[in-house]
Amino acid sequence: MSKDTFLKGAFILTVAGIVVKIIGSVNRILLSRLLGGEGVGLYQMAYPIYLLALSVSSAGIPVAISIIVAEKIARSDYRGANHVFRISLGVLAATGLFFTFLLYYGAGWLIEHNFVRDHRAYYAIAALAPAIFFVTVLSSYRGYFQGLQMMTPTAVSQIFEQLIRVVTMIAFAYILLPRGLEFAAAGASFGAGPGAAAGLLVLLYFYWRHKPGFKQQMENQPQIKQESSLSIIGRIVKLALPVSLANIMLPVVSNIDLLIVPARLEVAGYSVEQATEMFGYLTGMAVPLVNLATILTASLAASLVPAISEAYTLGNKQRIYQRTATAMRISNLITIPSFVGMTLLATPISLMLYGTPNAGVPIAILSVGIFLLGIHQVTTGVLQGLGYTAIPVINMAVSAVVKIVMSWVLTAVPSLGIMGAAWATVADFGVAALLNMFFVYRYVGFSLDIKDTFKAVLASGVMGVVVLLSYDAIMSQMLHNTLATIGSIAAGVTVFGIVLLLVGGVEARDIEQIPRIGGKIAAILTTLRLLRR
Repeated sequence: MSKDTFLKGAFILTVAGIVVKIIGSVNRILLSRLLGGEGVGLYQMAYPIYLLALSVSSAGIPVAISIIVAEKIARSDYRGANHVFRISLGVLAATGLFFTFLLYYGAGWLIEHNFVRDHRAYYAIAALAPAIFFVTVLSSYRGYFQGLQMMTPTAVSQIFEQLIRVVTMIAFAYILLPRGLEFAAAGASFGAGPGAAAGLLVLLYFYWRHKPGFKQQMENQPQIKQESSLSIIGRIVKLALPVSLANIMLPVVSNIDLLIVPARLEVAGYSVEQATEMFGYLTGMAVPLVNLATILTASLAASLVPAISEAYTLGNKQRIYQRTATAMRISNLITIPSFVGMTLLATPISLMLYGTPNAGVPIAILSVGIFLLGIHQVTTGVLQGLGYTAIPVINMAVSAVVKIVMSWVLTAVPSLGIMGAAWATVADFGVAALLNMFFVYRYVGFSLDIKDTFKAVLASGVMGVVVLLSYDAIMSQMLHNTLATIGSIAAGVTVFGIVLLLVGGVEARDIEQIPRIGGKIAAILTTLRLLRR
């Protein structure tokens, strides 16, 4: 069995993430047209409850499993790694079953006590219950494979899970629509169950496919004293609990935004309708674009956790530093040009994607957060790999307090309005990133490489000029925003890549990590003396 390097693993997860996002976007369009605003509203009343149940039952567990499994593999303790997997599988199967029954039988209680105001959402909540069991169990398999630094099983399972989920959501919603919106919304909710089951089947296939290799490694390993089951469970809980708290914190902060931002916009002098509209531009349009731009850095963070854990277990400080530096350099090569391009094309992108230029200002401000969020994600992966899973959560809590205070103060300023809320979100990313960087420097000795960062900034600056000139040139000829936006982005990406190669901002080993074609591309570029070894 061959494990992926963490860069190759990140690339695999990134491709899967993009495919999943595309399928999800198609799903939102089809579901909106099928159910309308009221039906989607019923579905959305159920989904946050499902996410909360998942956060409590399994979130953070894959990270904990990957850390401990990577640690065992680094010591060539394959029996120990398998023991960790089996213990986690048993625990998660039990908790998944518990929360499945809790959500199913608790749906009526939520309606009766007005936690969910519309009684028609009962069916949608109950229909989501089976998915909890399957998602919880498959999280154990994903954590195991990630600990082995094999990212392909996770990536393939994510794609199949999303694909089957969308197909069954649309099919059941369509079939049940004649019976009423509440049943159609329940049909859409039920799709999460078959999707998760499909993802689990994919992981079972990979597990059985590699089982002979696992067995041979266990048979050939030297005799190593095994950790007790109680000790393993204790370590999983200790590592997973902070990650779970972080996952719970994200929707909590979003709900605080919902309470603060529209109300403070009204204080600034906007009507209720205007405040709602601007809040939609920020949270429904600008924020998803920032998250889209950081798919690679999120994948880097996931791939870094077992890679750092392995190096830390072996006491190889140099490898920890090198992997941290490589991940940060790759992150900057993605986030800096994304920040520049999105800032310059904020209004055209808003018009192209959402049919309105009004989200342009929030998009332009939040684009600054792409660079900061990338740093935060990578450093979180490093700290989790070192076993300090609580530190990023504490840093997130501190940054959330900063965001709340700034949102309260800045959003109420008439000259700022929604821009104040956007800058508060940027500050949230920035504080979390800086605090994480402090601890990474403390434990790893790493700080941003000024020379490499300058190369990315230089290439992005040239790209920015080309983007503006291309957009103006195409618009003057065609007067078509979508064509001008896509054309200027394509020109910018091309120029960025060329300038980056010319200034030596990319190394051959970075290109070689691209599966299948990376080696050939690197060889050609090296022959042309455009790559450094």
